[in-house]
Amino acid sequence: MAEILRADEVSRRFGGVTAVDRVSLAFEAKELRSIIGSNGAGKTTLFNVLTGRLPVTAGRVVFEGRDITNWPPHRIVRIGISRTFQRSSVFPGLTVLENVRIAVQARAGGSRRILASRDGIPAVNDRSRQILEQLGLADRAALPARALSHGDQRVLEVGIALAGEPKILLLDEPTAGMSPAETERIAMLVRRLADEIAVVLVEHDMEVVMSISDRISVMHQGRIIADGTPDAIQRNEAVREAYLGKDD
Repeated sequence: MAEILRADEVSRRFGGVTAVDRVSLAFEAKELRSIIGSNGAGKTTLFNVLTGRLPVTAGRVVFEGRDITNWPPHRIVRIGISRTFQRSSVFPGLTVLENVRIAVQARAGGSRRILASRDGIPAVNDRSRQILEQLGLADRAALPARALSHGDQRVLEVGIALAGEPKILLLDEPTAGMSPAETERIAMLVRRLADEIAVVLVEHDMEVVMSISDRISVMHQGRIIADGTPDAIQRNEAVREAYLGKDD
């Protein structure tokens, strides 16, 4: 598969603390890559660097052969890199459809009147409803986002990210706080998305990670200590000691 996004020796320091330490990773098209590690390992900081929310201290970020190091987030979204966040980022007072429609309209270049009625723009509405159908939220399109369950709000966040027509989607702990049924639903959704675009997943649920990932990268103290298939990661002694837990 073709490489779509690459981090080359990327570092991010906060004063004397190195949160990401010379990380090199390549992400391929239509690959589901999970990044795992204990709290504080540097996973979200790496996401923030890749998506322009934090500048790199050293190294570079390359997308489809183009150096995008330290580009602003809005420019990175426009070329095809979208993400979700650990905390909910929906507009709770707007309807499910309106949440997605705002993002679709922004992608279409209509952000100056972002909250205006879009009923006269069939293409925007059609694309918004198509996304909701894809995510199984079409029957809740008229509900305010606050009325959705926690799991459905997380799904809606994925829909907002998809409105940017990404080539690669970065998901930061999408199953956090979910019931087992909601977790399974999100896991299957993520797996389906990876049939169409590249997906990078930060996730603490090891059952989810091991069951849906094509490859897994393991971070520890800001560094990548292992990278491979789920089977290889489970057998890796360094990973077992640093993260998964070594057998007695």
